[in-house]
Amino acid sequence: VQLQAFGGGLVQPGGSLRLSCAVSGGSLDSRDVGWFRQVPGKEREGVSCMSSNDKTFYADSVKDRFIISRDNAKNTVYLQMDNLKPEDTAVYYCAVGIVVALLDMKTCYYGMDYWGIGTQVTVSS
Repeated sequence: VQLQAFGGGLVQPGGSLRLSCAVSGGSLDSRDVGWFRQVPGKEREGVSCMSSNDKTFYADSVKDRFIISRDNAKNTVYLQMDNLKPEDTAVYYCAVGIVVALLDMKTCYYGMDYWGIGTQVTVSS
């Protein structure tokens, strides 16, 4: 299974971006999906996850601003990011897996089996 994230870029504070994650070599059906981000010198952190039955989880820092979605027919996962803040600046990664018990962002992170190449998001004026 291979994943490739697209859609990053430079945006001003308050702006929006939509990230896409194209999955190949396997089906999204029955898989859990997630978005994660990392800045240099810090650990990778969870942003949002969606279970195979469409239950969603969000980090507190992005609740009410980001929305995760999926299109299994297109084998693609999305992350709509609105009202972006400078602290959202990071490399964003998508991942998929089959999580035995998807309860929160932590169980999502450790349940991911395949990770994509990240895309840089920079929020700056």
